[in-house]
Amino acid sequence: MKRLRSKLKNLAVMALALCLLCALSAGNAEQSFDADAFMTSINGTYGALFSVITQPEYDSVWLERCAEYAGEEDAQAAMDYLTTVCCGDVYGEEAVKAYSGAPESAQFYCGFLGGVDADGSEVFSHKYAYVGDSAEMGFHLYKTDDADAGEFTYFAMRDDTPESTYHLEFRYGDDVEALDNYVEGKYAYWMAAGFSADYDDDLVYKVIDLFCEENLIAADDAQE
Repeated sequence: MKRLRSKLKNLAVMALALCLLCALSAGNAEQSFDADAFMTSINGTYGALFSVITQPEYDSVWLERCAEYAGEEDAQAAMDYLTTVCCGDVYGEEAVKAYSGAPESAQFYCGFLGGVDADGSEVFSHKYAYVGDSAEMGFHLYKTDDADAGEFTYFAMRDDTPESTYHLEFRYGDDVEALDNYVEGKYAYWMAAGFSADYDDDLVYKVIDLFCEENLIAADDAQE
């Protein structure tokens, strides 16, 4: 085990700096993937993905890609949906209550929770180890045994990396069972989505294209 230091910064968008410069796997964990290589691959500084890619300056990109995958007639409706479904502002029990009577209105909150420090100083420094994958959603789980870790006790990581899908998807908290449930419990309707703080327009175009393709092609296949 090595030490994971993290900073949460309040920039134009909230940014999460994961200083993952070292291997973090535990020797006694049964690994279904290379935990060390994964952590090395995501080393970097990240802002909240949807705060960047839903800026008005990229509307034409969204519309073009939605037209490609959904057709010209449905492009605007597809764009309106995709640019808001991950921009919710509630999560946990508040979201469960809000969406229980109107599931069609459900949105995910994809920003970062807690630990914001405007001057970018260190928020926490703990030792983490890979402890296996979660039972329901298949998150790659990293845990610290430090008693004062609180909501940073677990990091639950999806397979996404900047190289493979141009972004990260992850959760963190103190309740591993709640982290493994998307629509119930204290972390319901929350999935942090990170995007490189050093992004350029080309990277924005790539992640928008991937998001449109994955969601609109999947929706089309489901209807067939």
